[in-house]
Amino acid sequence: MSTTRLALRRAGLGAVLAAAAVLAAAGAASAHVTVHPEAYAKGATDGLLSFRVPNEEDTASTTKVQVFLPTDHPVLGVLVHPQDGWTAKVTTTKLKTPVKTDDGTITDAVSEITWTGGKIGAGQYEDFDVAFGQLPDDTGQLAFKTLQTYSDGKTVRWIEEAAAGADEPENPAPVLKLTAATDTADPADAKSTETGKPQAAATSTSASAAASDSTARGLGVAGLIVGVLGLAAAAFAVVRTRSTRS
Repeated sequence: MSTTRLALRRAGLGAVLAAAAVLAAAGAASAHVTVHPEAYAKGATDGLLSFRVPNEEDTASTTKVQVFLPTDHPVLGVLVHPQDGWTAKVTTTKLKTPVKTDDGTITDAVSEITWTGGKIGAGQYEDFDVAFGQLPDDTGQLAFKTLQTYSDGKTVRWIEEAAAGADEPENPAPVLKLTAATDTADPADAKSTETGKPQAAATSTSASAAASDSTARGLGVAGLIVGVLGLAAAAFAVVRTRSTRS
């Protein structure tokens, strides 16, 4: 076998292995508990958060989900959407630092939501929806540490927070990014001074932008995979042609 042919075959094999690695990485990322949308404007009001919980086990079902809400930067006015087959228990905590709002001073906030009674089977996921009245405006992100318990007694702790510039941890906590409210003069104001749209509409725009960003990244991964597989196919085609001519 010529040196050129051997190099081409190695290149083709390398491309296939690279594609497999990309697919494996994408699969691992999708198995994490996540919060959607990925971002909201600071101080956003009257919005919705959806916690997506995938089942990672082949022989056990998810039977309990616990989401812990931060109390140092509390989410106000939390309401849980009814979930078929599941019972939600909401725990509130007295805040160390009360939050002043236009409607008065808030001294208590939801610190934990626990869903039990339902089942997420192998290869399935469940979305747990939570409405909020107002997000904090004094932080850049919120981490919602989550415990996922299986029918065999195993508990996965999605509680790790990535340090700045570090790789994603093995069991990352769902993180909601809070962005600057560029479309509104005041996050707590009900109207935008530029568009006149309600704050809820501006928040919805931020949510849509975050969803579009997720979609774009997904398409980017798909494009990378297609490109790598195309390189592999081209390499093998060249090898096959050279072999025929020989």
